[in-house]
Amino acid sequence: MDTENLRFLLEVARTGRLREAAARLQVDETTVSRRISRLEQELGVRMFDRTPQGWRITEPGRLVIPHAEAIESSVSRAMEAVVSRAGDLSGTARILAPDGFGANVLVPGLRPLLDAHPALSLEVITATTHDLITARDFDVAVTLERPSPRSAAVQHLTDYELRCYASREYLDRHGVPRSVDELRRDHDLIWYVDALLDVQPLRVLEELLPRASARLQTNNITGQHSAARAGLGVALLPTYIGAADPQLVGVLPEELRISRTYWLVVPRDLTELLRVRVITDAIGELVAEHPHLMARPR
Repeated sequence: MDTENLRFLLEVARTGRLREAAARLQVDETTVSRRISRLEQELGVRMFDRTPQGWRITEPGRLVIPHAEAIESSVSRAMEAVVSRAGDLSGTARILAPDGFGANVLVPGLRPLLDAHPALSLEVITATTHDLITARDFDVAVTLERPSPRSAAVQHLTDYELRCYASREYLDRHGVPRSVDELRRDHDLIWYVDALLDVQPLRVLEELLPRASARLQTNNITGQHSAARAGLGVALLPTYIGAADPQLVGVLPEELRISRTYWLVVPRDLTELLRVRVITDAIGELVAEHPHLMARPR
């Protein structure tokens, strides 16, 4: 079997689209299709079902994935052993993170890492979704939900707090709520679109404000932050966003507060890669220095 074909299998499985896989592999779509067909002939089974919605991996294909990932990891370690030295990393690493952490903590804090390793490129993908790490297409991930430790090394990264915030202009117009009941009854709340929120640790609005409903709902924390700054209501935000914004004021800060956890996740077959260790150390240092986050134990 030509093991190079397994690289094409992984990219098609991860993207579900021939065009996207071809772009990531820097070849044309015909080459990807030919490679997959050749692999199917070699193994005597169908790896994908071709559908109008994309290429869906079959059960035999799923059985091959872990072995293909192991080969991919071995090749990465071999390349790293040859071309990388401490302080001289190269290549591309992918980091996954929730919207809030990714945009407000991770990305603004990447400069020391990038300055220290000029040949290292980073892909940062942010999303607040239950399926953030379903496909093992990342080097390091920060998640709100603790994944199963079967295929990934998982460790506590940091705890953070959510509190309520509003703009000064909004509070001047509507008054400062003096109680939880007054906030629920007389003020406009900003939160996630309930039907799209599938991350269990963030289903906290009912816990903090029973029977409350959000008048303005968005699918990400950036939209909620922008809405609060624009004076559209009271938003439940991480303190690393709300307390850091001089345009926002805390609302009932002692009565309405809840803590949540971020987990640091690395696929088990990547834990020994130098670039992964350097990135996880950099994220740990970033958290340790942040005034609104509590660093993980070392």
